[in-house]
Amino acid sequence: MSPIYSKVSVQEDMLPGPSLEDRFAQAADLGIEGLEVWSETLPGQVSEIVRLNGRAGVVVSSVNHGRRSRFLDPDPIERRSAMSELSEAIRLAGHIGAVGVGYAPHFFGPLLPDLSPYRTARELELGLLSAQLDELADQAQAAGVQLWVEPINRYETHLLVHLEQAASLVMAVDKPHLGIVADLFHMALDEADVLVALRDSAALIGQVHLADNNRRLPGQGSTDFKPVLNLLREIGYDGWMTFECGEPGDNHPQAQAYLRDLPSSLAYMFDPR
Repeated sequence: MSPIYSKVSVQEDMLPGPSLEDRFAQAADLGIEGLEVWSETLPGQVSEIVRLNGRAGVVVSSVNHGRRSRFLDPDPIERRSAMSELSEAIRLAGHIGAVGVGYAPHFFGPLLPDLSPYRTARELELGLLSAQLDELADQAQAAGVQLWVEPINRYETHLLVHLEQAASLVMAVDKPHLGIVADLFHMALDEADVLVALRDSAALIGQVHLADNNRRLPGQGSTDFKPVLNLLREIGYDGWMTFECGEPGDNHPQAQAYLRDLPSSLAYMFDPR
């Protein structure tokens, strides 16, 4: 099947496979051009990805870092582990020809102390994160990929919740290979106006994650995707739009249902009729 829309990808665990080669074929049958893979399992997939990349017009579009070691932990050993894991993901993303790596820097509440009046916990976190991003951005440039910071909803983090917060952080670091992820599920929960948020941060959006407001497939909730897609075209967004629904990284039990329902979701979003 020819691609239904340019640069649409899906996370690998949303397709049943069971093999990676099967998932490449399933994506092609859906008219989807890309797969997003997970950094934790990527080292064992590299040779297979290199063999399969481009088959039937499908490539690995990006790497999702998921939830692994903690970047903003007080323990330097934990922080070094987090940096090492993401460094490996960046290096391997370059090797397999992915465009970029997306990651959420912190989940849930602060782990660093409140050192007021010197620094609040949030100020310490943002300072540490800026220093890490400065180093990681150089690695991304060396690997020839982008590194995207993803804000997530207030139930999963206290730190970067809005696009504007992630954009401000990235702009302050001021490195060319840094950008942000606009996740429409998280945005539906926390942005006062999704369209305004997308427009205001347009220059830094490197990837868009597709899910309805209930984290089901687009068209299975209450988000109106037509204005969002129209705005993305208006601002000249030409990056990947990636399905991230359900339980990201752990969607294997629902993968057969996603394979069944993705055609109607794709038609809902991209069929001009």
